[in-house]
Amino acid sequence: MNTSPKAKTLRFDRDNMWVELSDGRTLGVPLAWFPRLLRATSAQRAAFRISSRGLHWADLDEDISVAALLNGLGDLTAQRPRAA
Repeated sequence: MNTSPKAKTLRFDRDNMWVELSDGRTLGVPLAWFPRLLRATSAQRAAFRISSRGLHWADLDEDISVAALLNGLGDLTAQRPRAA
């Protein structure tokens, strides 16, 4: 039986993303952990979908799992070196 909490609601303030979970906890996560969300407009941030595994922003190509948030993991996308 899978008892992992699911995301119920999502909101943002100036510096953080707040995820309410199905088990009653609320996670506050710095936007700095997710550069795409940090750089996004309010409208882009609001265009999310909650799925059984986490959070998805199609226009931003961003997917964040609840499991990763619970483990304190931010964006794990490899950063490409900038051309000189």
